[in-house]
Amino acid sequence: MGEQEGLEELFRTSETDLYGEELTPKQKRIVEAAIQMFSEKGYSSSSTSEIAKRAKVAEGTIFRHYKTKKELLLAIVTPVMSNLLAPFIIRDLDKVLSQNYKCYEDFLTAIVKNRQTFIEKHISIVKILLQEIPFHNELRSQFIERIGKEVYNRLEAIVTHFQDKGELIEMPTQAAIRLTATSIGGFLLTRYILLPDNDWDDEEELKRTIHFIMNGMKAR
Repeated sequence: MGEQEGLEELFRTSETDLYGEELTPKQKRIVEAAIQMFSEKGYSSSSTSEIAKRAKVAEGTIFRHYKTKKELLLAIVTPVMSNLLAPFIIRDLDKVLSQNYKCYEDFLTAIVKNRQTFIEKHISIVKILLQEIPFHNELRSQFIERIGKEVYNRLEAIVTHFQDKGELIEMPTQAAIRLTATSIGGFLLTRYILLPDNDWDDEEELKRTIHFIMNGMKAR
């Protein structure tokens, strides 16, 4: 499924605005244009006049629906977080987290491939989240509450399982999750955000990333 289909899924799962009213065709065009602009230029560098031009509406139309540019950002991210990302990530990760893996390497391979599929489908939204969460307390709080806590609890159980089996060195579970997540996150961030046009060999990069994690965490 491509990115355009990902946007259509967003609209199907979030047919109302921040106030519970049904989105109009113009609002959908505004939201889609804002997603494109925020993804390409970042929130701070995108103007409402540029968004209006891309959406083919008057700038005043944006402010009839959204009082500020910040409210437009929240109108995109809040339903995305609540209706699409949170349930999709949890449901989608369940396919990975609920499996019985022979070893931690197999689990890491499955979860990275799972996340690659998700990013490729929702690359613009992922860019906005990565760019804006560090700078907006509202978005950070939403992410932690609706996604972060649930995912962390599931990862904690898996790491503890492999530690109990003697496959991973003894260390605080939080540290093991952080080291795993930063290694995988660094690969995905570089692959899709920082250097997407590089000549990537995904299979080899995945093997290198997992090798790096396991050499530092595997029991000897």
